[in-house]
Amino acid sequence: MNEHSIRFLKRLLDTPGPSGDEAGVARIWREEARTFADEVRADVRGNSYAVLKGAEGAPRVLLAGHIDEIGLMITYVDDDGYLWFAPIGGWDPQVLVAQRVRLLGKQGEVVGVIGKKAIHLMKPDEQDRASKIEDLWIDIGAKNRDEALCRVRVGTVGVIDAPIYDFPNDRIVSRSIDNRIGAFTVLEALRLLAQQRPTATVAAVATTQEEINFAGAYTSAFSFDPHAAIVVDVTHATDHPEANKRRSGDVKLGGGPVISRGSSGSPVVFDMLIAIAEREGIPFAIEASPRSTGTDADAIHRTRGGVATGIISIPNRYMHSPNEMIELNDVDNAAKLIAAFVRSVTRETDFVM
Repeated sequence: MNEHSIRFLKRLLDTPGPSGDEAGVARIWREEARTFADEVRADVRGNSYAVLKGAEGAPRVLLAGHIDEIGLMITYVDDDGYLWFAPIGGWDPQVLVAQRVRLLGKQGEVVGVIGKKAIHLMKPDEQDRASKIEDLWIDIGAKNRDEALCRVRVGTVGVIDAPIYDFPNDRIVSRSIDNRIGAFTVLEALRLLAQQRPTATVAAVATTQEEINFAGAYTSAFSFDPHAAIVVDVTHATDHPEANKRRSGDVKLGGGPVISRGSSGSPVVFDMLIAIAEREGIPFAIEASPRSTGTDADAIHRTRGGVATGIISIPNRYMHSPNEMIELNDVDNAAKLIAAFVRSVTRETDFVM
């Protein structure tokens, strides 16, 4: 991956964008898309589109990666200036204890810390009890409610304040990899397609609200009305201690993109992706998804009269934490696989099973 793309990726990862409040990070995505796409736009649900126009009457292919991340929302400010909050998306409350947070305040970002009763003050039975979100609060250093409300309000959102780190073997660690990396990958695939244009009209879409309700997937697929779609998300790597490969498959960082086989995906698209990966020498793994996938594919494949959908995932360790880890080689290979798939789609391609 070249330095320009890495800098772009790190801007995406660093910018807060919890579900429902993706505007800041979406603007960065669209700014980059304008350097090579034929058309760039947004819609009322916050989805961002970058389009390459194909031949007249050509098939339409949608590439979707959601740009939102899990986060927090302020629900109450007490008389002493402490902030109480609810989760946006699926948190393990143990991960939140003693973390710093970045809140999108009235005049800019506000840093706070998540507080909890110290272990020295707990009774023995409390020490063995797992933390719940309702037991945690955010401290922004305010002396009282009025001072806190000058900086934030009920409904203010935030994310964990966690920096990006470069690790050995082309690995990076950051919050928001789920699924900022999907929005990044589909745009990188479109960048490759701009250099060798396909017959199909193709739209890369940074979708919104996947972590809570798939709203962006439904509305973007309905709007673009594709014949086929590729959804890019992350999946759990199983190359770490305590992983159960018999249940979750053999998925490793550096093993290449993971191609899903299951009810939300089209068998036709699955077979095409496998054949292309084998022909192009792209390493890959296969993931079994016999029911739903927990990705935008669950919404897109049943939009309008149905969309032939493929699911490609990036192996990810420590999902829904401040320290998610991926390997950039897997992202590169996913973008190459997607671009090759789109180039293979012609007027003669039949997605009917």
